[in-house]
Amino acid sequence: MNNRKMNITPNTTWRETTPGGVVIDAGNAEDFKTGDWRAMRPVWHEEKCKHCLLCWVVCPDNSILVENGKLTGFDYDHCKGCGVCTKQCKFGALDFVPEE
Repeated sequence: MNNRKMNITPNTTWRETTPGGVVIDAGNAEDFKTGDWRAMRPVWHEEKCKHCLLCWVVCPDNSILVENGKLTGFDYDHCKGCGVCTKQCKFGALDFVPEE
């Protein structure tokens, strides 16, 4: 198994990259800020939130921040704007709005 980190820059040639789809280091998702793919984003209304954390459970990107059992915000660097969390919220604490 290859245990090296890729540092791909504009000067990296195609021969220096890994074949498409190959993950060379397990657990490296945090290294890649993928939130700029979003067209829509969730917005949290703290005053309506019951901190049931059902949104946190369904988030595929682990982008809902929780501290001491309470939602504290979003990791927009990694949230891809799928909207699953907003569909799950039954209290109107999450809106889904176009990215600005």
